[in-house]
Amino acid sequence: VQLQASGGGLVQPGGSLRLSCRASGSILSVFSGNVMGWYRQAPGKQREWVATVARISNGGSTNYTDSVKGRFTISRDNGKRMVYLQMNNLKPEDTAIYYCNTEVPQWPWGQGTQVTVSS
Repeated sequence: VQLQASGGGLVQPGGSLRLSCRASGSILSVFSGNVMGWYRQAPGKQREWVATVARISNGGSTNYTDSVKGRFTISRDNGKRMVYLQMNNLKPEDTAIYYCNTEVPQWPWGQGTQVTVSS
């Protein structure tokens, strides 16, 4: 499986971005059977968990780290093997490289997508 994240960029504080991540090479049953998540790594810091979305068969519930609650929304499209992260009201502390992976990361990390929040 190859994880390909996209959608990052430079945005001013308060702005929005929508990130996408494709799990290429994953068959439907494998992708849909996994809880999927977004992670991020800021400069000089360790990679941290941001959000997860459960299997649709389990209701597709979502969880978020406290710092993004109310601002970020994770979703998935199993048929397209895609995971999305809608990010609103972005703050400078959201600046990081964003990655997707399974809840307990089991696939090789992709290159991620850079998000920079700056005025």
